[in-house]
Amino acid sequence: MDHSSTGHYPAASLPPAYLRPGSSSFTDFLRAQAPELLPSARHYPEGAVVQAPHGTTIVALTFKGGVVIAGDRRATMGNMIAQRDMKKVFVTDDYSAVGIAGTAGIAVEIVRLFAVELRHYEKIEGVSLSLDGKANRLSAMIKGNLDAALAGLAVVPLFAGFDTDAPDPERAGRIVSYDVTGGRYEETQGYAAVGSGSVFAKSSLKKLYDPDAEAQAAVRTAVESLYDAADDDSGTGGPDLIRKIYPVIVTITGAEGAVQLSEAETAAHAEAVIEGRRSSPTG
Repeated sequence: MDHSSTGHYPAASLPPAYLRPGSSSFTDFLRAQAPELLPSARHYPEGAVVQAPHGTTIVALTFKGGVVIAGDRRATMGNMIAQRDMKKVFVTDDYSAVGIAGTAGIAVEIVRLFAVELRHYEKIEGVSLSLDGKANRLSAMIKGNLDAALAGLAVVPLFAGFDTDAPDPERAGRIVSYDVTGGRYEETQGYAAVGSGSVFAKSSLKKLYDPDAEAQAAVRTAVESLYDAADDDSGTGGPDLIRKIYPVIVTITGAEGAVQLSEAETAAHAEAVIEGRRSSPTG
């Protein structure tokens, strides 16, 4: 009788590397055993420019007891809308989430690999990576995508997490941004934005951000900033009440961890923002 976990192949048929303890990094394991599967393994002809859908605006801000990260749903390719309902914010483990801007396909692949990397580390080591460790692992993955970035396929994520080791849980929400070379930057102001509408979103956050706000108020601020970005940036999609397309929003707290808001909750916040703009003298 076959007692293998797959039910098809006996354990003895697996390569030895799969059966012995090794690196706590899944990316290192993949690089050694199947490097062609890594996002960074692609090679592009010199001077090649590849047209692909791009994700746009992501925002994040801390609040009293956590952090929220949100993203619009539009993906563009040149002057065309490539997708109206793309998901660009992902929960990556119990206390972290990543939003993606840049080349959509590669960005999603990197984030999925990053989530596996965190789970693999926890299984091998028996503990979770520290928040700084998570941010550094993502930095290394972005650095590995540099050749693709030079071919026009850049990936620029925004990382948000709750630092379980922070001395003050009320100020444990943290945000880290990156450049295309993998450089990581702690956002000490308490808010950040990336993507084509980031200039407008960040200007909105600068006026509305309150470090002592509760979670619901912070979510409202995130939606307000995305609305402002969509108002001035054609690459950013605002809430679409007709198609029922709303931002993807994740809150991260010490008590509940990383939780993606339901569509009903997000819709309520989006409709409240639109109603508020409708009743405002300036719109």
